[in-house]
Amino acid sequence: MCIKCSLPLELGQVNIGYLEYMFPVDLQRCPRCGQVFIPEDLAVGKMAEVEKILEEK
Repeated sequence: MCIKCSLPLELGQVNIGYLEYMFPVDLQRCPRCGQVFIPEDLAVGKMAEVEKILEEK
C-alpha cells in the first residue's frame, strides 16, 4: 500500500538511474503518485552489486 495515497501498489516498469546509466526494472509503484517500493534485498543485494561494478569502470 502507498502510505501517501492509501492505494494498493501495482507492478510496473520503472527506470532506475545510477551515474549516467539507466536500467528498466519491474517494481511495485503507486498508480497515483508514482512512489516506488524497492525491496531491501534488491537495494542491498543486486543494486549494490551493480553500483560497485559501474564504479569500477
